[in-house]
Amino acid sequence: MSLKPNGLARAAVRFKPASFAGTFVALMMSALVVAACGVLLETGIRASVPAERYANVPVVAAADQSARIVADTVDGPEETAYPLPDTARVDAGLAAKAAEVPGAAAAVPDVTFPVHGGAAASGGLTGHGWGSHAFTGTALSKGAAPHPGEVVLGTDAARAARLGVGDTVALETAAGPADFRVSGLAEAGAGDTAGAGADGGGTAWFADAEAPALAGHPGKADAVAVLAEEGVDPDALAAAVGKALAGTGAQVLTGDARGEVEDHGLAYAKETLFAVGGSFGGIATLVAVFTAAGTVALSVGQRTREFALLRAVGATPRQIRRAVAAEALLVAPLAGLLGCLPGIGLAHWWFGQMQDRGAVPDAVDLHVSGFPLLAAVGVGLLTALGAGWAAGRRPARIKPGQALAEASVERLRPGVVRTVLGVAAVGGGAALAGVAASAAGADAANASLGVVMLFMLAVALLGPVLARLCAALFGLLLRGGGASASLAAANSRTNARRLASAITPIVLAMAFASTLVFMHTSESHVAAEQLRAGVTADHVVTNPAGLPADAADRAARAPGVDAAVSLLDTQVLVPVRGGGETSLQGTATQGVSGPGARLAEVQDLDVREGSLDRVGPGRIAIDRTLATATDIGLGDRLSLYLPDGTKAAPQVVAVYGRGLGLPAVTMDRASLDGHVTSPFAGTLLVSGGDAEPLTALGEVTDASGYALAQNVDREFGAWANYMMAAVLGGFAAVAAVNTLVMTVLDRRRELHTLRLVGSTRRQVLRMLGWESLLVSAAGVALGTAIAMITLTPMMRGLTGEFPHVPPLLYAAFATTAGALALASVTLPARTALRDRGA
Repeated sequence: MSLKPNGLARAAVRFKPASFAGTFVALMMSALVVAACGVLLETGIRASVPAERYANVPVVAAADQSARIVADTVDGPEETAYPLPDTARVDAGLAAKAAEVPGAAAAVPDVTFPVHGGAAASGGLTGHGWGSHAFTGTALSKGAAPHPGEVVLGTDAARAARLGVGDTVALETAAGPADFRVSGLAEAGAGDTAGAGADGGGTAWFADAEAPALAGHPGKADAVAVLAEEGVDPDALAAAVGKALAGTGAQVLTGDARGEVEDHGLAYAKETLFAVGGSFGGIATLVAVFTAAGTVALSVGQRTREFALLRAVGATPRQIRRAVAAEALLVAPLAGLLGCLPGIGLAHWWFGQMQDRGAVPDAVDLHVSGFPLLAAVGVGLLTALGAGWAAGRRPARIKPGQALAEASVERLRPGVVRTVLGVAAVGGGAALAGVAASAAGADAANASLGVVMLFMLAVALLGPVLARLCAALFGLLLRGGGASASLAAANSRTNARRLASAITPIVLAMAFASTLVFMHTSESHVAAEQLRAGVTADHVVTNPAGLPADAADRAARAPGVDAAVSLLDTQVLVPVRGGGETSLQGTATQGVSGPGARLAEVQDLDVREGSLDRVGPGRIAIDRTLATATDIGLGDRLSLYLPDGTKAAPQVVAVYGRGLGLPAVTMDRASLDGHVTSPFAGTLLVSGGDAEPLTALGEVTDASGYALAQNVDREFGAWANYMMAAVLGGFAAVAAVNTLVMTVLDRRRELHTLRLVGSTRRQVLRMLGWESLLVSAAGVALGTAIAMITLTPMMRGLTGEFPHVPPLLYAAFATTAGALALASVTLPARTALRDRGA
């Protein structure tokens, strides 16, 4: 069948512009959403950061910065990589092997670590081995290179601390506090200043022989920088180094891959972009297709009378089908192209917001190519063709006389196939809701996603039936509402399909917006309550640069202090089962400086089983939600990956209930030694005493102030959820407005007839107002029901609590839906009545 636009298609577009304008807007909005998510997904796939510290190093050897697990899938074993919370390191001895490779001028084991200055130094320093000056551009301005026990200070740091060559400075590293002789001063090169920022602090260089030990990783290096002899090809050198280091576990990197060793934020940025462009993008695409298809079907359905007349005057079914397909070809490509332009703009804005919030490194660029734009246009075209074919199939198939009859009076009985599929969707949604209710963690969340999608499908398929039920209920409630209300109820019962097409987008907007927003409010509410109840300390001391190693001991000696415990905050990766597959879940972890009994004096974890007294080497406490997700009980061993990827299997000696507001894993501080970049704790909890003696250690606040600061740190999660809700809810809201406007403009003949039989303009508008109230009330009620059916098992599985729905926020959603429906009905109605001179 040829799809070349024929005369019927061109005439339909020319003489029914309102109907096609609505279709055009729906397809354009669909392309906008698909293009924006596609651009972000492509950026996540192609994202890279240029090397800065290693810009002058052609070849870098480093450990794999991911933990990898192999899971059995339908297609066979599949390996998945998960970014590590901290840096995985390589054997520093690999530098000697790499240096012997032909073409290698030198190989330098590189380390980077935090250093705390003593009384003479100002602020925190960044430590390196002196050998790195060979590729960073750092050069001595005074003195000599450091030997063990010596340090070269950056000129800015030395000037601020009033230190010179030959002076002694007290510094604290992972190896503890020690005095170092200043052997020289140096101007930091571009490689050492890269990424430091305006307030990045000074730099200190130590002897290469002792730098790994000072970093807390004896015999280890962050990476090995391999320098090339003049004229040596980097790829050839990389191949030779790879051969020399085969079997050591080191990866040999060149080009932009070197930047991933420097900036671990890239791996998390890719995850974020995949989540937005892929996972959320898939849902958004389904919603866009779903809504656009409904609008196209409505547009075709509004012209049932025209198709019936065409059939009566001799048009063949093939001509009708061809006309519908040709209409799609006339509208969809242009709508898709125009939608791609604001889609690119949305992607740019969204990407910039993620960079401003630190989720994506500034060095990552947004990638825009033709692939996502072509996909957006193609999705719109296929949607228009498919929806048009489905909606026009019956008018083209039935006899002309029957077509004229159905154009005059709406069919009361829904189609068998549609009804069966709708009932199946309801059954599937109910079954998944049961699965979600009995699951926990990721399984509950995954099942709940299927719940909302299946129930939305059910609303679309059973829309006319639901619309009749809503109209019947509405009629009962409005018996005393006067003639306008009664007429609105009668209209709604008689035109259930039209009512269903108006209700569905509002249900969509309410269901998705409520699910995304109230999921966050529920988690935040529980987390905030757990945090407030969990921190029982009188004072909380924090320091972004890290607290001194002896901070807890110094605080404990202050007058009136009963207990002081420092906490090192990090993450571990824990294998969890979800959706029948195993994945690694990044889990907040706190390393405790003292015994568990002392921790109980400053932090109430709500221990349900076991005792914190037993927390120590090889023994940990975990949150009950994590215990459920991993199927681990008291006394069992929990397999996990420490921050640098080292595997461990500590025994669980306690299970507690406040792992959402507080870290979900509690272990002793010593178990993290050698597995984190910074050995300095970030938080100190103090019970008893005054705040004044603690100010020398860092910023002091009380438990409520600390809880407020922690809630602010969750800002990106809140913004991400609200952003996704705005995109989906906003798109559905536009679709709802578009649909309502289309239905009102299609009723111009009906509205004019009402005026001719004696109805006043005010009565007609009042009738439409009651109809808009029915549409918004039904949409809000159904959307709320779907959201609550989805959220309840999800939140019970994730938090153990029921959803938390702020009344004012919910009222704002419902009011917005009502206002949009009223405006979308009354404004075009006023225009239609005015155009008719009514």
